[in-house]
Amino acid sequence: MANISINKKLFEKEIGKLDEKMQNKVAMFGTTVESVSDTDFEINVNPNRPDLLSYQGFKRSFLSFLGKQKGLKEYKVNKPEKDYSVIIDSSVKNIRPYTACAIVRGLKFDDEKIKEIIDVQEKLHFTVGRKRKKLAIGIYPLEKIKLPITFKALEPDKIKFIPLESDREMSGLQILQRHPTGREYAHLLAGKSKFPIFVDAENNVLSMPPIINSQKTGKITEETTDVFVECSGFDFSVLQKCLNMIVTILADMGGKIYQMELKEGGKKKITPDLTPEKMKLNIQNANSLLGLNLNEKQVKEFIEKMGHNYNKGIVEIPSWRTDMLHEVDLIEDIAIAYGYENFIPEIPEISTVGKESGKEIIKRKIAEILTGLNILETSSYHLTSKSDQFKKMSMPEENAVEIEASKTDYTILRKDLSHYLMKILSENVDSEYPQKIFETGKVFSNYKETESLALAVAPANFTEVRQILEYLSRMLNVEIKITEPESKIPNYFIEGRTAEIFLMNGLREDKKEKSIGFLGEIHPKILKNWKIKMPVSLFEISLEEIFRKLE
Repeated sequence: MANISINKKLFEKEIGKLDEKMQNKVAMFGTTVESVSDTDFEINVNPNRPDLLSYQGFKRSFLSFLGKQKGLKEYKVNKPEKDYSVIIDSSVKNIRPYTACAIVRGLKFDDEKIKEIIDVQEKLHFTVGRKRKKLAIGIYPLEKIKLPITFKALEPDKIKFIPLESDREMSGLQILQRHPTGREYAHLLAGKSKFPIFVDAENNVLSMPPIINSQKTGKITEETTDVFVECSGFDFSVLQKCLNMIVTILADMGGKIYQMELKEGGKKKITPDLTPEKMKLNIQNANSLLGLNLNEKQVKEFIEKMGHNYNKGIVEIPSWRTDMLHEVDLIEDIAIAYGYENFIPEIPEISTVGKESGKEIIKRKIAEILTGLNILETSSYHLTSKSDQFKKMSMPEENAVEIEASKTDYTILRKDLSHYLMKILSENVDSEYPQKIFETGKVFSNYKETESLALAVAPANFTEVRQILEYLSRMLNVEIKITEPESKIPNYFIEGRTAEIFLMNGLREDKKEKSIGFLGEIHPKILKNWKIKMPVSLFEISLEEIFRKLE
């Protein structure tokens, strides 16, 4: 969550008097009023609505909620003019591969608007950008830039410019070592042989993302009327959404939006694209989920109060909304517009007695045992990407359950927990070692779901992880046998440093032992795929036979 401060006088001039009734409407919109003073008031914005992290974004959506400016707000987007282009060099491919850019002209900045832009920029960095790890935003005075612009990567000692709020030129490495902002975000470029930069046609450095802008070309003032905006990072769809948020805020401040042409090799893209996304909405589903009996006219009214357009079961969603992933998200918007205070609580007519399932009791006991060994429990998504599941683990693509029309790179249901533990370790290479993690959860194969347990330790060898598994089996009072593999071992283990795990006295009539998983040391090539520099040992076992034995 994040808080934003809104000028009270401006709010009352453009929206309405901030009395108790209005404060209640702000709360019912989903943005709780945290505090009110004589000059301003503070509201809390939920993480799923980053488009509300500025006064302009909040005003646009809240006016629609109040019924004053209902429906999808349209913005004129002008086509690229001469040299309105960004050349994306191949050198950034493995460092910071994507950018989305725009130009906004005709702005009239004052101190209040500059503060708002800086504030929303930092809040988007912290929330959507995951502290600049996922994306970074740059806003530059166009009058100080010679178009076109190039996005490329250079060796740190070849990058030289005066960073923001400094008076002396520094190299890329010196910025990370000496500048306060450079030191704060240095870990984002750790281990990189080259650093990404934006430069103009005269080779002036605009910025070194995701660290800092140039003092010469990267600072807007009250004299600035035209700006160049860029978002750089690793997910182009996220960058587009973020850019759309920024340019529409600037447009609401009086600016005119211009597209830019992104040139990468022989490919070209145009950004920003404010074309609304279309999604189907089934009124019967909405009524069933909400317990209401709304007709199409009422649904249209509520949908348009939340800033969308509606026509015969099709909803047009604003291009700056990041939270509309499924029909249920639209239904949530209907509930907000209908008013949670208008729902009538009902006590179910059916009386039931609940108890914790046997499987959950066993999983909780496993968690208690392992956390008692100072092993950290993790929780990951059921969905994953083919790259993480197969490519990085050197496993064949087979028996995967794919998701239709996925909105992200997460397109399949996970087949195991092991790759997620490796992903977590790879995302924490700068954290203190040793790192010991485990997870219990569902895995999916051939449209069948089962429960698994996986555990990984870095740095560790085969023996240490085996000892943990044997201790766990003793505490659960189940007998296991760890022996040379009888089945084909997963490709991500080192051959000869792997064992197969059997549950003794299994339930199969033809065999007293049941293979439930593997234990071993992760192959160096897999560690390299994940950019992990420590040796990792790991085991994953199916819990299904253990459930049957203990329940």
